[in-house]
Amino acid sequence: MRALARWAFGELGLYRLELGHRTDNPASCRVATRSGFAPEGIDRAKLRYGDIRYDVERHARLADDDVNFD
Repeated sequence: MRALARWAFGELGLYRLELGHRTDNPASCRVATRSGFAPEGIDRAKLRYGDIRYDVERHARLADDDVNFD
């Protein structure tokens, strides 16, 4: 994830990357935070699978975040 983010900021010139995961998926949350994506909030009932809706935790990483210069 870190390498992909650096590529997106460098090659594509993006400034902001976002990712989201269901709040009941702690493994995805660990991947996001260890990759330098800061938690930003909860999007309530954002995903729907069949008749069930799930909350999503949103994370983001900016091109000028310190993690990009480690």
